[in-house]
Amino acid sequence: MRPTNETIRVDGREIPAAVIAAEAQNHPSDDPDTAWAAASEALAIKALLLAEAYRVGIEATALEDDRGRELAPDDARIEALLESELSTPEADEETCRRYYERHIAQFTSPDLVEASHILFAAPREDESAFAQAIGDAEATISELQEQLGLFSDLAQARSACPSASQGGNLGQLGPGQTVDEFDTFLFNLEEGQLCPVPVKTRYGAHVLKVGRKIAGRTLPFESVRAKIASYLEEASWRRAVAQYIGILLGRARIEGIDLNGNSDPLVQ
Repeated sequence: MRPTNETIRVDGREIPAAVIAAEAQNHPSDDPDTAWAAASEALAIKALLLAEAYRVGIEATALEDDRGRELAPDDARIEALLESELSTPEADEETCRRYYERHIAQFTSPDLVEASHILFAAPREDESAFAQAIGDAEATISELQEQLGLFSDLAQARSACPSASQGGNLGQLGPGQTVDEFDTFLFNLEEGQLCPVPVKTRYGAHVLKVGRKIAGRTLPFESVRAKIASYLEEASWRRAVAQYIGILLGRARIEGIDLNGNSDPLVQ
C-alpha cells in the first residue's frame, strides 16, 4: 500500500488527513510515508469493522484489554463483533502434542557453562593499551598453565571486572549472554579447560577458564502443554480475523490508498 498523504474513503465515508496523521503516531517509523501507510490501513480496516458491527446490530459493551483497561466504545464494539462472528476451535491434546514433537527444539533449555575470567581492560581503539592488555593476559595464561589453582587469587589481584571479588567467577552462562567472541570460546572449550589464548573483546583481553558444563534438557510435554495450546489458539484466532477482514475488503470500495500496491484506488 502506498500513501497519498490525503484523505481516504471507505465506502464513501471520509477519513480526514488529520485523523490519519494522529493515528500515524501509533505506527512509528524512520520513514514518514511508511507510518502514514500503516495508519491509513489501520483506519480503513477499523472503519470496515465498525460499519459491519453497526450493520449487524452489535452493541458496545464494557470490555477490558489484556491490562485490565476499559476499551473505548468503538474498540469494544469491534471486539464484540469478532466474538460474535468468529469461532475457532480449542487446541486439543493431540494437536498440542503434535506441535510439541515437531518443534521439540523450542522446548529444550539451553546448554549452560560455568565460567571464570580475568579481565585486562583496554579499549580496542587504543592500540597501545590494547596490546598491553593482550600481553598481560598472555603472561597470566603462562602462569596458570603451570599452576591453574592460582586462578582465583590472580583474578582477585589483577582482574578489572567486578567478578574479581568472587575469584573471577561469572556463574552459569547460556548462549548469547556474553559478547560473541566470548561465546565462541566458552562453548567450544572442554570442561575444566583454560583457554590457551586471550579472548579479545571490546572490553579488553580476557583470560578464560571453563568450569562445569550442563547440557540442556527437554522440557516435558505436560509442563508446556498449556503454553502450546494458548499459542495455537491465538494463531488460529489471528488467521480467522485476517480471513474475516479479507471478506469485508472484498466487498468494499476504498479510495485514497492501495491495498494491492497499484497506483489507482482499489475498487473491489
